Amino acid sequence: MKAIRELGHEAKLIQVTRKVFWIGGQRDFDLDLAFQRCVSFYRALASTIILEERGIPVVNSSEIIYACEDKLLTTARLARSGIPVPETAIAFSREACVEAAEKLGYPVVVKPIYGSWGRMIARALDREGLEEILEFRENMQSPHFRVHYLQRFVNKPGRDIRACYVWGEVPAAIYRVSTRWKTNTALGGRAVKAELSRDQVELVERVGDLMGGGVLGIDLVEEGEKCMALEVNGIPQYRNVAAVTGVDVSRLIVKKTVERFRK
Repeated sequence: MKAIRELGHEAKLIQVTRKVFWIGGQRDFDLDLAFQRCVSFYRALASTIILEERGIPVVNSSEIIYACEDKLLTTARLARSGIPVPETAIAFSREACVEAAEKLGYPVVVKPIYGSWGRMIARALDREGLEEILEFRENMQSPHFRVHYLQRFVNKPGRDIRACYVWGEVPAAIYRVSTRWKTNTALGGRAVKAELSRDQVELVERVGDLMGGGVLGIDLVEEGEKCMALEVNGIPQYRNVAAVTGVDVSRLIVKKTVERFRK
């Protein structure tokens, strides 16, 4: 909000939990464009769809938000386009999961296809551990927990990378450092300024372009000399990135977005 005003634009805050959104009604939002900042995926997706129905461009679009939230869709799209990703399998039964894990090799990581901040992600060290994880997941109420996303455990160097992607550019990135295998800052990981190689920058650019552009948070993981794409965040939080890199990410997002929509 501060960046919008400092750049000479008018900012209007829409608190979606206090607003009634009418479908098919008259245009009741006097906006040239909107920035989607809801933390909740479902609120973000629904409110973005409604604003788009009113003819208001939203950053990011509902298509990008949905594609980035769905880990299966993201990974499939990246792999199909030749982006390096960890070996990944999808299974719909315990028997198929065990078969996939044996081919991937233990340990394996089991992820929900929807979710963020490292929540509900588990590591199975062996078959017994995997079966315990699956028993728990298959008794969850949400049916998407019965779509089992298994990924080879990557021996990363005690860190992963969160890179900011803003309309084709990579202005800043951090290492998320932790002694735990989950390095998310929401789970105690420490943010450290990262200096990406040219190859890593190009990888972030390719991933961002492939997922539709806009404003994204792109997670990479290193393994030896290899760097792979893990996930893409369609509504990125960047407080830690701004704090440790000194880059005014908010100002950059507003400036580049306005430039894009004025063309």
